[in-house]
This record gives sequence, C-alpha cells and structure tokens, in this order.
Amino acid sequence: MFMTTNKFENYAIGKTESAIDAFIVTPHDTVDFAEQARALYVGVSGDIVLITPKNTSVPLVNVVAGSILPISFIRINATGTEATNLVGLV
Repeated sequence: MFMTTNKFENYAIGKTESAIDAFIVTPHDTVDFAEQARALYVGVSGDIVLITPKNTSVPLVNVVAGSILPISFIRINATGTEATNLVGLV
C-alpha cells in the first residue's frame, strides 16, 4: 500500500474501506483542509478543480449532481469550481 508523505500521512491513497466521516467543502484557492478526503460527493452539477495530496491540480469538467468521486484530495479551489453542495468523505 502506498502511503502519502505529507501532513496527511495517516491516510493511505487508494483505501477501499468506506468513509467514516464527512465535512462540508468550502472551496478556497490556498488553504488546505484539516484532513485529507478520500472521496467527494457533488450536490449540484458543475466544474471542479481539486488538489490531490501530491499537490496536483485536477480540473473535472461538468461533474453530474449526485456523483461520488473516489479520488483523494486536500483542497477544492474556488477559482474554476462551479459545482456546489460539495461534501468531503473521510
């Protein structure tokens, strides 16, 4: 299993267990979340720009409402993100 080597090192990338907690996502261009999320729930459709634990910016275009995206992330950028009612799954 590959482990992250940053401040989120307690979470393995690619874990298959279900989420044990969740938090409301407030997009921000520079402030990372307090904890790494393992998936993203999208409440209202739109574009999303997320930042992975390796600081890779990933633009996701026209994500459909009700989607759960199984990708680890540490931040959702405000710039370029139009989707709303986002929930991080931990």
